[in-house]
Amino acid sequence: MGSVRWAFRCGSWTPSRSEWLFAARCVQREEKDRIGQFVFAKDAKSAMAGRLLLRKFVCERMGIPWSQVRLERSPRGKPCLADTVNPHTFCFNISHQGDYAVLAAQQGAQVGVDVMKTTMPGSSSIPEFFRIMTRQFTAHEWSTIQSAGSEHRQLAAFYRHWVSTATILPFTGLTQRDGRLFSLTLTGNFQSCHLCACADVCVCVPPQESLLDADHHVAVAWKKRLMSFLCLPSQPLPPPATFTPLSFGELIASASPLSEEDPAYWDSFSMKAEAPQRQRDAWISG
Repeated sequence: MGSVRWAFRCGSWTPSRSEWLFAARCVQREEKDRIGQFVFAKDAKSAMAGRLLLRKFVCERMGIPWSQVRLERSPRGKPCLADTVNPHTFCFNISHQGDYAVLAAQQGAQVGVDVMKTTMPGSSSIPEFFRIMTRQFTAHEWSTIQSAGSEHRQLAAFYRHWVSTATILPFTGLTQRDGRLFSLTLTGNFQSCHLCACADVCVCVPPQESLLDADHHVAVAWKKRLMSFLCLPSQPLPPPATFTPLSFGELIASASPLSEEDPAYWDSFSMKAEAPQRQRDAWISG
């Protein structure tokens, strides 16, 4: 079964005027306008990278010319092709948080992906943060998180569980911990997990997780089409697909402009602060 895993480090991307204006020309007008409405440059860059990842995948792996790619959003807000008449063998999804935008695609399967950066809680201590988030995980999961060692290791374990859970939920129709119908048991090798469930809330392949770098956790789960949810905790998982890091040049290698250059779009972007003050202070102190 074919799979694609791409990652773009938008947190270290400082686009030049020509790069930003070219990128804006290569996405659909409504997406360009939506990206332009972000208050902070960090969010605008993440959103732009996500749209370029999607278009690159559809163009290069599905064989649809860039100028003919028409993306829209499903009722749940997931990216999809507007052409629903012709069936496509690949399903794809994106996520962006922290310093990365990531894409996961799977042939013949629905796919979910999530990325999270291990960051200190805003104004509370780690124990207080965990107290506030108590309802997000089961007692078994909290036991695993809080036995990880130092507070920083516990926080990393928290985000490991978070991204793995987030990849499962799109297949269940549940909220972050709606009814607590499933519980994760993560192994220590950042490659696999077991999924224990009751009722029929389970995915065919438990989430596969890995690290993009020391601070960014990413997880992918998929469910084969036309299959009911199956719980297979005792079966070995296939080897996890590695995320390939892309440069900006690789990100736009197949891109072609869809509109004329809009100089005012750069003027607006260049005036934005990179991130909220609290995040900037965290970068300086870290």
